[in-house]
Amino acid sequence: MKRVILLRFGELYLKGKNRGYFEKVLISNIKLSLKGIECKFYKVTGRYIVSDYDEIDETLIINKLTKVFGLVSLSVAIEVKTDVDAIKDYISSLKIPAKTFRVSVTRADKTFPIQSNIFERELGGLILKNNPSLKVKLKDYETEIVVDIRENGLTYILHDKIECEGGMPLGTAGKGLLLLSGGIDSPVAGYMIAKRGMSITGLHFHSFPYTSEMAKQKVISLAKLISPYCGKIKLYMCPFTKIQEEIHKHCAPEFMITIMRRIMMKIAGKIAIQSGCKAIITGENLGQVASQTVESLTVTNFSQTNVPIFRPLIAFDKKDIINISRKIGTYETSILPYEDCCTVFLPKNPVIKPKLDKVLKEESKLDIKTLVDNAVKNIEIIEC
Repeated sequence: MKRVILLRFGELYLKGKNRGYFEKVLISNIKLSLKGIECKFYKVTGRYIVSDYDEIDETLIINKLTKVFGLVSLSVAIEVKTDVDAIKDYISSLKIPAKTFRVSVTRADKTFPIQSNIFERELGGLILKNNPSLKVKLKDYETEIVVDIRENGLTYILHDKIECEGGMPLGTAGKGLLLLSGGIDSPVAGYMIAKRGMSITGLHFHSFPYTSEMAKQKVISLAKLISPYCGKIKLYMCPFTKIQEEIHKHCAPEFMITIMRRIMMKIAGKIAIQSGCKAIITGENLGQVASQTVESLTVTNFSQTNVPIFRPLIAFDKKDIINISRKIGTYETSILPYEDCCTVFLPKNPVIKPKLDKVLKEESKLDIKTLVDNAVKNIEIIEC
């Protein structure tokens, strides 16, 4: 008899003939999350098991595994030999600090000699003997004792379920380039797209000396905070000062944000191709600011056609984005008062419904190719 952690996966069941590939990636991600922790990992039908770990590491293991996309839940369980007396001996020893309970037996091993519903009643009676104040309640119960009889000759007994992230295994949907600012939205966008299986590389635009070294460190911190979910992130730090100065000098102020966003997309398109990314990901949210109206987003989309632009937060309420940022631990860093390049040279009255022909006319005042090439040439790469 020993403590183990039982893992359950979800959407992989839907993948048919491709399920083997998705499961292989998930197993690799689980093993990577457990790297450096002394333990064993193995599979039984429909389950993964982590065992032979130091009990002092149990909380750490759980914390890491709950962040692995593709896992839907986990439970600390007691592993016993599949033997009627062994199971009953353990069940008889349980002390349950609740008022109501039920027992559920799952019998994957059909050679087990007692039918599930009969065994549930027998085990429930043993629990009541040792916990006389308890009551059986088949619905709306406080505690459920699960006895999971598997085909490997072992039975797993548990009574708590810890929710995991769900989603798809990281890496099964290729790689995307996340435009990572210092705000609340973009780290959440990275988390959301990673939950659908897409690995991410980061791209941040900075405007030194108008923005500080602390603003740069803030973005690096955000990349590190989402890396437990998204994996290690290669972060491209792109200088944007010269571009903003040129826009400010030559273009009508009301078009500055639109032109700036379009040039960012041109740079992102080049970096995406160079780094093998299949999409550009942004934290844009419909109607949130002037650059995120339908018209503005459409004009931005026309700036490059190399890769698609994904906007995971496009229909989210701000409060929902904030709730997710709190959950993943990025909110407090995101609200630190260090400006990013999007707050430099802000016009008083930015155009909110730009027309492409007018934007192109303003852009013609710039040597965009040279500006983009120089920015890409001077990118710094940081591993987070």
